[in-house]
Amino acid sequence: MEEIERLSQLIIQSKKVIVFTGAGISTESGIPDFRSPGGIWSRYDPEDFTIQKFLSGPAARRTIWRMSVEGGLLTEAEPNLAHHAIAELHQSGKLDCVITQNIDSLHQKAGVPEDKVFELHGNMQRVVCIGCRRRFPMLEVLQRIKGGIEVPDCPDCQGILKPDAVFFGEALPQETLREAIRRAQNCDLFIVIGSTLVIYPAAYIPTYATEAGAKLAIVNLTPTPFDHYAAVVIRGKAGEIMSKVMAEVRLS
Repeated sequence: MEEIERLSQLIIQSKKVIVFTGAGISTESGIPDFRSPGGIWSRYDPEDFTIQKFLSGPAARRTIWRMSVEGGLLTEAEPNLAHHAIAELHQSGKLDCVITQNIDSLHQKAGVPEDKVFELHGNMQRVVCIGCRRRFPMLEVLQRIKGGIEVPDCPDCQGILKPDAVFFGEALPQETLREAIRRAQNCDLFIVIGSTLVIYPAAYIPTYATEAGAKLAIVNLTPTPFDHYAAVVIRGKAGEIMSKVMAEVRLS
């Protein structure tokens, strides 16, 4: 495919690549898109996922923790071909960082170092205490819930525990966002994989790259509002496309 060859050449010619990922890469690991049929919002009311509702009382928090127990896919999922292709970019020395809207740690599981993954929407593998800000592994907290504690609190300060993902009404982690923007302004190739680029403010980030002169590439099943800015657009599954792209890069 001509577009695959074009993207592989862009990677070969680049020195500092940023990969921006969305739900379309995680669905190939069996994690449903929140908005798709069968996704979280078809089974739960999004209104229950506002930070205001979560803080309103134990009943609201009980709903969130019940969903977390049922959502074992997030903790059991494994990286797919796309995650491994991105990890290969890291191993080649080309990858500056991954900026992700996903909350599943699959980039880290695939081999991208923690300090190269900027999680704009947090991470459901962790739990944070709203009081003392200590973080705990999600699995540790889920074990307490399975043991009969419906609404766990912080073992240190008895503060409210919350999944370390960004809820509706909650700001993105500002330090992470600032660093993601800074890096976008200093890359030479910005590859979007599996994102429709309609969730803001995360979707602004590609514009920081293109305005600074970087090439933009988009790999996604459906059109995005940024397609006309891209040097190459490839429609298809992330794993299949990125495996072929990296195979071309290896041959060069």
